[in-house]
Amino acid sequence: MSSRQPAGSVFSAAFVRTEDGWNGAEVDLGAAEISDDLGDAVQESLGLNGDELALLCVEVEDEWFAIVRYEGDREPRAFLSDAQAGLTDGLGELFTELAGVAPDKETPDLGVRPAGDFELLSDLGLSPEELVELSMEEGALPADTLSVIAERLAFADELDRLR
Repeated sequence: MSSRQPAGSVFSAAFVRTEDGWNGAEVDLGAAEISDDLGDAVQESLGLNGDELALLCVEVEDEWFAIVRYEGDREPRAFLSDAQAGLTDGLGELFTELAGVAPDKETPDLGVRPAGDFELLSDLGLSPEELVELSMEEGALPADTLSVIAERLAFADELDRLR
């Protein structure tokens, strides 16, 4: 196991939008050492040819989740449910880097603070406000939040199949 893997359980899957809907595949992030490795893992898992819209969804136990949007040659866009994820493990560090945020090491107990690109799903039917609201819902686990997002974006069946 790579030093990037968190101590808790990790679920990661990627979904590609096709003419027939969404297709998904589990993604092994164990060898990811830099943020570019995440995109390589998505491309390999889904067999992408470069111009598709793909979403990488990662949940780390009861701690945090991330969504990264890959689209052709564009820079990846990332949303992280908690900006402090980078303080807990190496995988969290990769996602905070991708989301363009730095965890606050001085005050690590700030509570949940979503970070990154709040608009990354807006053209797919989930507004920035809804994404933040879902991320901060009290008592909701990362898996539950990703399920709601997947339902809204119409890939819940694929997500359930992979879990």
